Amino acid sequence: MAVPVNRRVTLAARPVGVPQESDFAIDEAPVPEPRPGEVLVHNIYVSVDPYQRGRMSEARSYAKPLEIGDVVTSQAAGEVVESNDSRFLPGDPVVGQLGWQEYAVARGGSLRPVDLGLAPLSAYLHVLGTTGFTAYFGLLDVGRPRPGDTVVVSAAAGGVGQIAGQLAKIAGCRTVGIAGGPEKAEGLRTLFGYEAAIDYKSEDIAARLREACPDGVDIYFDNVGGEISAAVHRRLALGGRIVVCGQVSTYSTEGHIERGFDPRRLIVFRARMEGFLVSDYAHRFAEAEQRLSRWLKKGELRYQEDVTEGLEKAPKAFIGMLQGENRGKALVKVGGS
Repeated sequence: MAVPVNRRVTLAARPVGVPQESDFAIDEAPVPEPRPGEVLVHNIYVSVDPYQRGRMSEARSYAKPLEIGDVVTSQAAGEVVESNDSRFLPGDPVVGQLGWQEYAVARGGSLRPVDLGLAPLSAYLHVLGTTGFTAYFGLLDVGRPRPGDTVVVSAAAGGVGQIAGQLAKIAGCRTVGIAGGPEKAEGLRTLFGYEAAIDYKSEDIAARLREACPDGVDIYFDNVGGEISAAVHRRLALGGRIVVCGQVSTYSTEGHIERGFDPRRLIVFRARMEGFLVSDYAHRFAEAEQRLSRWLKKGELRYQEDVTEGLEKAPKAFIGMLQGENRGKALVKVGGS
């Protein structure tokens, strides 16, 4: 009988600018053995997210950078193979920070059990996972929407954006989404219910914002930064709120960030600009999961996944996601059912 091995994707070199597939390595290692209090998980899906680019850089950030040779950090969803924690049994579906690898060992307390009767396993890496929680806390706690507000979301067809826009609608707001390409723009309207959609690749963003937001922008959920965000800032309404969730357009700039915001606008529009990390709300994740689950069950939340088959293709999926090639939440299916 063949002894199972652990296929892993590791960081081979620190990317300079846009990552290349040569910045990653595929290797094999023995399947790790869980110690007391630990659980061995067979990953079925691993997540692909913009924040991972920052972890590949040595620049100062909110988390320790990856070292060369480290398994690429990521959320993953899978099933328990072996457990030395009484809270978990073999076969239990779980989610955790398990990395781009086929098998991972984690402390039982760091894993989140999931209910497959409510949603498929992959959904716990987006709408019912930290991606959904990011949209939930970013919009509702940082943005503080009021009925009738106009909410603009950039990267609106991505994992966070698709949920943020729908939550704004649930809150009674009017939604405008910005995405790249006519198919994504059409999906914003037909799948996620945005009242207006702007294709930044082919349309004049400033002109379209004037049409779509004649009374200004009350909340801007910013996932991208750069010139797109600069155009939205110029349309702020009095008392506008800018929720800084991500700056994907700057993640591969290696220290050079094009100035996209004039802080004087905060004075002119009496506006507020605030960044946040979803981890700051960890003590309220159960609240977010409960409410998101209820909206999903009632059909008020929809989602789209972009799944790449094969762990070895994770680097390619990651690079494509950074360049906006994904439609919906980018995931990689490792194996299993």
